[in-house]
Amino acid sequence: MNKITILLLALCAFTTETYAQAPTYKVYALRYAEVRNPTPISVWSLNGPKDKTVKVDFVIWLIKGSNGENILVDAGFLSDIPEAKEFDPVNYVRPDSVLMKIGVRPENITDIILSHPHWDHIDGIGLFPNAHIWIQKDDYNYFIGALPEKPDSNSGYNQRDIMKMKQLNTAGKVTLVGGDNKQLMPGITVYTGSRHTYNSQYVRVKTGKDRIILASDNIWIYYSLEHMVPASVGGTLDPAGYVKAMKRMKTLASDPKYIIPGHDARMFVIFPKVADGVVQIR
Repeated sequence: MNKITILLLALCAFTTETYAQAPTYKVYALRYAEVRNPTPISVWSLNGPKDKTVKVDFVIWLIKGSNGENILVDAGFLSDIPEAKEFDPVNYVRPDSVLMKIGVRPENITDIILSHPHWDHIDGIGLFPNAHIWIQKDDYNYFIGALPEKPDSNSGYNQRDIMKMKQLNTAGKVTLVGGDNKQLMPGITVYTGSRHTYNSQYVRVKTGKDRIILASDNIWIYYSLEHMVPASVGGTLDPAGYVKAMKRMKTLASDPKYIIPGHDARMFVIFPKVADGVVQIR
């Protein structure tokens, strides 16, 4: 057996072993609260129709790996946070309790990928004691006040969440992600660009032949994605960048149906129901 043959066999064995070890993922959307009444699309999408409405939900996502990892995208909020009153939420279930509907205990959450640090996405991080947190470095620094530039009024940020994140970071439980197109773990990559907050991120999950985009608030509702229009006022610091990010998502997803907005209740109609308020995306 010559050296080239030996090298090719070794390479083949390495590739086969690596492929065999790559985890597969199941991806779920879990609703933990609902806005009481449908709201005009124009509230969520710039220049959207005022005479048509959208049902808005509060959602977290679970990426369940064959390797035993249970990864949340966003952590939801606790019922006592004052900012929630503006949205008049109903049918609230604490995010850790929602996970129990599909047999996942809060202590089994290994990681939380925060799309951005608004109260309805970050306030529940303390519910998951063993989770490691992933957030964009610039988003974190802006959130805790370490960056002097203030392109918005910090609307959507809560002081207790700032303190929680500082404590978790000091304890070594936070990884500050350094920008766009970063693989956090095999098959899971984050991207930036919509600037819903200072440097919000969205998540691509490779599962088999499919590529799923968990956009979170980088797309609020399906209308923006379907019409390529940015979020309404307050939904992005960069309207053109918001649209550019959606166009990019279409190239990253295996099918546009696998681009999942942050708050549109239609996702719970499109995908198969596995429990009350829970659907399996893939």
